[in-house]
Amino acid sequence: MARRFLIALAVGFLALMVLAPLIAIFHRAFADGAGMYLAAISEPETLAAMRLTVIAALVVLPVNVIFGIAAAWAIARYRFFGRRALLILIEVPFAVSPIVAGLCFLLIYGAYGPVGAALEPYGIQLMFNLTGIVLVSLFVTCPFVMREVLPVLMVSGAEEERAALGLGANGWQIFRHIVLPNISWGLAYGVVLTTARAMGEFGAVSVVSGAIRGETMTLPLQIELLYNDYNATGAFAAATVLTALALVTLVLRGLLDRFGAQRKASI
Repeated sequence: MARRFLIALAVGFLALMVLAPLIAIFHRAFADGAGMYLAAISEPETLAAMRLTVIAALVVLPVNVIFGIAAAWAIARYRFFGRRALLILIEVPFAVSPIVAGLCFLLIYGAYGPVGAALEPYGIQLMFNLTGIVLVSLFVTCPFVMREVLPVLMVSGAEEERAALGLGANGWQIFRHIVLPNISWGLAYGVVLTTARAMGEFGAVSVVSGAIRGETMTLPLQIELLYNDYNATGAFAAATVLTALALVTLVLRGLLDRFGAQRKASI
């Protein structure tokens, strides 16, 4: 009896909190017909928002991958002063509100901040453009790759790496043939999470983007703008794109969990 009650409670909660909103998004987006949906999706400002979102994610992703692998490797393989502090600092984005993070970046890198004021005479502006969006996106996504790669490195140990070093392999060969295959599933998992968060970030981006129509509006900001302009069809049509990205992320996450577990079991 208790088992059935818990299952029914979980299913009911998911139906109300997850499934119903998903159905509502797609129902409202197509309520005026497929033609209106396609017209809303193909609006120049919406397309520009999609393009900016993708560009920002493509810039953020490789930087986070390099930083995440380097940080995880340093923490897992070396003992140094400040190691624990480094781990805590990387976790800070999980504890800080994105809006607060955006305000901090604005205060530091904006025109009246120490960095922004120093760069202004050279005509360099870091906020209210793609650079500002990338900077805050890097902040909110920086823990994901490291968090997924670090446990794998901790479990795998350094014995294979030491053996390869003793046989004459250099650092790049050790990373390519030993480290990278070991962390591949964790790395892929971190890439999926980083991409999803970078594309869906709203709070921090809303502070530093400037919300310039057709220029610095990412897709989440464009959805809010359309809804505030009483363009419900356009807002929900744009929302279906983010929803589809979220569903793809969930599918990829499930596949990585499944095949990653199978790979571990076969080793």
